[in-house]
Amino acid sequence: MIGQTLGHYRIIQKLGEGGMGVVFRARDDQLHRELAIKVLSAATVDDSVARVRLLREARSAASLNHPNICTIYEIGEAEGQVYIAMELVNGLLLSEHLHSGGLPHDQVLRLGLQVADAVGHAHERGIVHRDLKSLNVIVTPEGRCKVLDFGLARRLPDETETVHTMLTEAGAIVGTPAYMAPEQIRGETVDARTDVWALGVMLYEMLAGVRPFAGKTPFEVTSAILNQQPPALPSKVPVALKAVVERCLEKRPQDRYADATGIRTELESIQQGMASNWSARARRLRRRPVLVALFSGVLLLLLGILFMPRAVRDRIAAMIAPGIETIAGVSPMSTAIACSNCARPTPAKAPS
Repeated sequence: MIGQTLGHYRIIQKLGEGGMGVVFRARDDQLHRELAIKVLSAATVDDSVARVRLLREARSAASLNHPNICTIYEIGEAEGQVYIAMELVNGLLLSEHLHSGGLPHDQVLRLGLQVADAVGHAHERGIVHRDLKSLNVIVTPEGRCKVLDFGLARRLPDETETVHTMLTEAGAIVGTPAYMAPEQIRGETVDARTDVWALGVMLYEMLAGVRPFAGKTPFEVTSAILNQQPPALPSKVPVALKAVVERCLEKRPQDRYADATGIRTELESIQQGMASNWSARARRLRRRPVLVALFSGVLLLLLGILFMPRAVRDRIAAMIAPGIETIAGVSPMSTAIACSNCARPTPAKAPS
């Protein structure tokens, strides 16, 4: 499709491909700006369910307005292709930032807070992502996270809509195995707590550098999710941060946070606590040079007096002594008078 046009968008290059669609860099010939275009992949172009799902993605994401969520510009159809025009986000995938040993705690808090805030924004509006993972988050050069690909997103059923009327009904497994919650694997109804699990996997991955549940095959991965507890996080991870991850990865949905907003609140509290500790430590460190300088000055003075000639020390002592006596409350003059009176002989009494 390179060089072709969809509507008033000219395709420039392919950026990536997922299970449902292909993403291209394109240029808007009307507004003269570059953006991203997502279209159905060739394998699903004739799949009516996939077509409806792509449109549902756009409608769900277009209803969200948040700095950490990729902005949707337009939904259209041209040349038999359904497409979504969206914000072009420059940066690296979150997965590309991860390495063995994990990220620094302050960076994990910054990134985790942004993702939790974005997903919490969706949860507050009744939208569940269902495919959160480090491959669906881009980190810009300025350090801002952008959550992408609401391709599996859906609105939670309201009073007039049941789970069985949704496009993807209970019993259909959707998502990426390593990030799927137990209820998602079992094909049960999902809600905001399913995204909470995926957020927990992402936080664990950022802190440890590896995912909490591993296996050589998708079956082994899903079996581990259902039956095993994740390995303990590194001992260097703060206890409060460990507690957040552990609660996110509870097997039973009711034991997790109700939604991503709860995670954001916890992470904010931890971040503020760490900032307070760092400020107190910085104040102590700023005071330390002053104390060291004072101690060093006194030590140098004492050493100087110790090694100076005896005659000089005696002269200094003679100069300091009057001051010490004055400070003690006895003036040198009164002391001299008192001593002269003591030395004067008492005159003999005349005979009567």
